[in-house]
Amino acid sequence: MRHGKKVNHLGRTSAHRKAMLSNMAASLILHKRINTTLAKAKALRGYVEPLITRSKDDTTHSRRTAFSYLQNKEAVIALFREVSVKVANRPGGYTRILKTGNRLGDNAEMCMMELVDFNENMLAAKEAPKAKTTRRSRAIKPKAEVAAKPIQTVVASVEDAEVVEKPTEGENSEKTETKE
Repeated sequence: MRHGKKVNHLGRTSAHRKAMLSNMAASLILHKRINTTLAKAKALRGYVEPLITRSKDDTTHSRRTAFSYLQNKEAVIALFREVSVKVANRPGGYTRILKTGNRLGDNAEMCMMELVDFNENMLAAKEAPKAKTTRRSRAIKPKAEVAAKPIQTVVASVEDAEVVEKPTEGENSEKTETKE
């Protein structure tokens, strides 16, 4: 049973896990999108989202804290210059995990993890608002009228239609034999 076990150890020692999450967080901040396994992405989400929240307050203390987590100067600079500006008014949920299927070698669930405010395709779709439509009720007709109307049109169209004789199957088979 796994009562109260909130940390996925990912089959690694604590030092290896911290280094891996640090590298993945730096890559996510620099490249805005990474491909990884679903378990690692879920663990990374709990690692990087508090850092992004901390980056909203640009102080020396928050920069040093972010550097202690990331261990990458370029990633800290990108976090405070680019990412924090885009997520300034977002109350949380800075990352998105999109499942991409299973890996061929070991059938591990793969996904693409990205920063929400940096996906231009989804932002463009969001900015184009839909035309406003109103819901209008249709007039309810009695069942007798609804049932009678299609029958009348069908009868009128049958009377006007021309009768065309279709060849029977025997005639078709004879014609095909003569062609050969």
